[in-house]
Amino acid sequence: MISTGKISLFATAIVVSASMIEAWVLSRKKTAHFDWHEVMLSLTDLVGRKLLALLPLSLAAPIFAFAWDHRIYTATINSALMVLLLFVGQEFFYYWYHRASHRIRFFWATHAVHYSPNQLTLSSAYRLGWTGKLTGTAMFFTPLVWLGIRPEVVLATLMINLLYQFWLHNTWMPKLGWLEYVFNTPSAHRVHHASNVEYLDANYGGVLIIFDRLFGTYVAERDDLPCRYGLTTPTRSHNPFVVQFEHWVSLARDIASSKRPWTAIGYVLRPPGWRPDGAGETTEDLRRGVTH
Repeated sequence: MISTGKISLFATAIVVSASMIEAWVLSRKKTAHFDWHEVMLSLTDLVGRKLLALLPLSLAAPIFAFAWDHRIYTATINSALMVLLLFVGQEFFYYWYHRASHRIRFFWATHAVHYSPNQLTLSSAYRLGWTGKLTGTAMFFTPLVWLGIRPEVVLATLMINLLYQFWLHNTWMPKLGWLEYVFNTPSAHRVHHASNVEYLDANYGGVLIIFDRLFGTYVAERDDLPCRYGLTTPTRSHNPFVVQFEHWVSLARDIASSKRPWTAIGYVLRPPGWRPDGAGETTEDLRRGVTH
């Protein structure tokens, strides 16, 4: 039987190869500027994460172990119904993990790395940040373990979810008709990556888009409003360490400047851009036209 590690290595090779082919094609087009620096930063992110994966650093691992030891059932994925239930359950918790990663600054400090590319290409898909395992975002899937799904099955399902999302990171694929109502598509994901105020904090789904429609976070791509990629305050540096840690440095600086404990906690747990005086740059502030 092929090991999970070999499958992951094979998938990574395909993903990187496809992104390099796309980059080569796009760079030869005369109609738009293509920035190879963005591709190199994504490759550096990928290599760094692969190296860090060799270290036993995971906040979620002991949480998963505790949940498994205290599970209320032991599920066996041996039927189409169980596969479907696992898929829908994983999608539900992925939606809330992803929404929290945009709305809680502690998680955003890592997640922002994924949105730092100022162009959207397939290589953007594997720029995910080096500090994800240290923030414990996988713990959002703990209920599945507690319900009786083995931790390695939960993580494998999440890996498949992320692999699906690879092809969504492009600007050249059109809308896909009725599929837009059910699945996460390149069009829906372009909105998710856009920094236009009208598009912020939308389309959090992984494979499906139904939970965005259910919870009111779905926004359709508009023909009259082209997506602008990158962060609301764009990252211009080509230094991978700046890209990886600028949001952590900013968070640490705000915490250090706090005069009250609740203010420091607010910087950690409130949305990115929050300020205690109300003159911040959260999504809500930007939509109201409130800036520094």
